[in-house]
Amino acid sequence: MNRYRLIALDMDGTLLNGSHAISLENQHWIKRAGEAGIAVCMATGRGYPSIIPFVELLGLNTPFVAVNGSEVWRNKDQLHNRVILDTDLVKEMHKLAVTHDTWFWAYGLHKVYNRDNWLEEFPQDEQWLKFGYYSVDQQIRKSITKEINSWGKLEITNSDPNNMEMNPLGINKSYGIKQMCEIIGCSMNEVVAMGDSMNDMAMIVDAGLGVAMGNAQDVVKQAADVIAPTNEEDGVGFIIRKYVLGDQE
Repeated sequence: MNRYRLIALDMDGTLLNGSHAISLENQHWIKRAGEAGIAVCMATGRGYPSIIPFVELLGLNTPFVAVNGSEVWRNKDQLHNRVILDTDLVKEMHKLAVTHDTWFWAYGLHKVYNRDNWLEEFPQDEQWLKFGYYSVDQQIRKSITKEINSWGKLEITNSDPNNMEMNPLGINKSYGIKQMCEIIGCSMNEVVAMGDSMNDMAMIVDAGLGVAMGNAQDVVKQAADVIAPTNEEDGVGFIIRKYVLGDQE
């Protein structure tokens, strides 16, 4: 019997290669894991619409975590849980973006907004899932982080060294995976979690086997139990083959 019952996969920089595709090697071992009765589940910062094509490609009918944990889906057709950002906090984060003249985006329930398509009037009827900033200027990132940390109301992570992503405090991928465990009927000790960025840290630390990709940020590698080959080297397939299925052929 396999020790692990759930594989939680970050998408960008982990499951997907630089062409935003899933390699045939990774597809093969994900299929093998499913045939062995192991749930393969996405755990990503992406929103629902950009997850579903990959879920369908892999033929998955498993739960998945979207928007860094703000949404947990039982499957592609059934929402399990959703946590909304306080609108006043979104307004304050938007003000910070304007003050620092930096790129920003906001995941709403109805659409994804950014600096280029932001409305003159704040969208009053929108519900918010995540807010993010991008800047190559480290001082700007530090200044924004310091201000947001002082509020004590938001979870701050990243999906790239030059960005910052904000979810409600306590909402992260690990929060979402614990709910997937309840749905499937397993424990966090039976989870393999793979990722490359700060928004993967919580799940990598909390999982039974925390895996950092070879292309992961250094701080993520330091927190992991295992370092995989890179996302360009079929790292996901390697981990499934070696650590989950035990080199079965």
